[in-house]
Amino acid sequence: MTNRPSWAPDDIDIERPAPARMYDFYLGGSHNFAADRALASQALEVWPDSPHIARANRGFLRRAVAFAISRGVDQFLDLGSGIPTSGNVHEIAHSLDPTARIVYVDNDPVAVAHSRNLLAGNERTAVVHADLRDTETVLAEALRRLDFDRPVAVLMFAVLHFVPDEDDPAAVVEAYHRATVPDSLLAVSHATNDFEPERLEEMEEVYRSATAGLTGRGHKEILDLLGPYEVVPPGLVSMIDWRPDPESGPDPLGGDARRYSAYAAVGMHQ
Repeated sequence: MTNRPSWAPDDIDIERPAPARMYDFYLGGSHNFAADRALASQALEVWPDSPHIARANRGFLRRAVAFAISRGVDQFLDLGSGIPTSGNVHEIAHSLDPTARIVYVDNDPVAVAHSRNLLAGNERTAVVHADLRDTETVLAEALRRLDFDRPVAVLMFAVLHFVPDEDDPAAVVEAYHRATVPDSLLAVSHATNDFEPERLEEMEEVYRSATAGLTGRGHKEILDLLGPYEVVPPGLVSMIDWRPDPESGPDPLGGDARRYSAYAAVGMHQ
């Protein structure tokens, strides 16, 4: 029997790996269990660049949030937010606009518990324990904290590839689109099988042992998910090529989109 850390919620199965906690491990976090580390280690054998990919996703998060603020959007609904580490949405948003409001949503109890502990006393943030596919619950909770008569940035960073085709991810995106007003935004990053299909298939096999499976999709498939939105320049591109920061220094993977195998885009509600 694995020893249960004191910070682990009583109602969680610590023997079942979860993508949020595996992601935390890739980023060097400490809120993960032995089972998460074991499966993440298997993933690293398949794709050793996974920590760089996780950090690149954080880089896209930073740039997308800054873009939203520059457009005057000061409300954020972060779906599948994971375990908060340095450089999370509220830190980026509040560094640019201290009045910004953020609602984090995740279905992993560890992510929710740690987020609530970290953000205790922060009146401009809230944490909701829900699955992004349960759009009615998520929106009901978000409506208590955000003004949906004003633009909202809906954030789906590295989460739609954990929504299988049978759960109709396009309908999930459409539900959040319907709930928001024009000038709202959607930011998405998504794993793709366009570059390394065989290796991505191996990663999908690894994640079958986690609480949520991984589904890589092609460029057109991902673009179709963004259907209700007008994709802003530069469009749906490799994650590292979405408005890169010229001051960020050399790319650790040499700017090789194949090694990242992830697309990113921001769409605007018209």
